[in-house]
Amino acid sequence: MALKVKAKEQLIKVGKYADTYRFVLSPELYIALAQNKVISEAALRSGISKGVMQACWDAAGEVIKAWATEGHSVALPGLGTMRFGLRAKSVATVDEVKSKLITSRRIIFTPSTDLKDELSNTSVQITCYDKDGNVLKRVTSADDGVVEDDENGSNENENENENQNENQNPGGGNGGGGTEDGTDES
Repeated sequence: MALKVKAKEQLIKVGKYADTYRFVLSPELYIALAQNKVISEAALRSGISKGVMQACWDAAGEVIKAWATEGHSVALPGLGTMRFGLRAKSVATVDEVKSKLITSRRIIFTPSTDLKDELSNTSVQITCYDKDGNVLKRVTSADDGVVEDDENGSNENENENENQNENQNPGGGNGGGGTEDGTDES
């Protein structure tokens, strides 16, 4: 198994390399698989009927949504965990605390060690194309397979922000902060 990537020579139009041709890497074969295809394959591999697999898939999805919206980090078997989080501004006094401080809501996925090891051990095959689409060469990865823990390549700042923004409410519940009909009282 290998990740397939293309390096296409493209004219850069903005930034440091504006008006020069550079080789830009992008996924070659990544496509979204339909849920039906995933369920069919899981049913085939497990020996469970497709209908039962669909019912299990739907039930697991509902449980994950329910528990995640209650503030739990939910295990995704074989993959890792997911939870909901948010980004928010800080304020100096309790009187300034309002729901308007929330700048975005997020879905946070933490891959399992096994999944990160699988990615680390998967080779990357790069096919290089010139600006006319002709194949120039093919390269197979020889890197050390380092897997970043988040989109920014660093886990430390992310954890600090999450601790500041998400753990302000030590109590239970869903931390919704509004009225029962979802509107803000402030």
